[in-house]
Amino acid sequence: MTRLSIACLVLTFAVVPIVAQKYGVTVTSDRKTDFTKIKSYSWETGSPSFDKGVNQQIIDAVDHELRSLGLEKRPAAPSDVMVSYASLQRTDVDVNAKATNKDATRPQYPVGSLLVVMREPATRKELFRGRVDKPIDLDRDKLHAAIDQVVAEIFAKYPTRTQK
Repeated sequence: MTRLSIACLVLTFAVVPIVAQKYGVTVTSDRKTDFTKIKSYSWETGSPSFDKGVNQQIIDAVDHELRSLGLEKRPAAPSDVMVSYASLQRTDVDVNAKATNKDATRPQYPVGSLLVVMREPATRKELFRGRVDKPIDLDRDKLHAAIDQVVAEIFAKYPTRTQK
């Protein structure tokens, strides 16, 4: 857990070339799990946002999506799955762009990353993982809608929503 926290802190301050980064949503789920049998969840500590307001917005958005899937939130175990998230903000640099001023800086873009994980409580087996990496607007007024949108994008690929 400490290693993950340190890794998130390091990544928060990392500068990544924008040309090497792909933005979007990536979801993986355990193929052997019957997601229709998952009826309840509870939260466990992940690597929450340092900003308490953003932390609560992410939790609220995930709660909303899980409720829309028919899952019941429980304050603590026992539950069918444990949910956690990790988030970070980094700055990507467009290394192929021309320098913007005399000090040769290149365009920089704030990027947010969010990872939501669902685990089986007894074995800690990962059942569902959704990750999104996207350029973000740091304007606080726009951040709430952006969080709701990216969490919805993750859960749009939840197995019970994508089954035919």
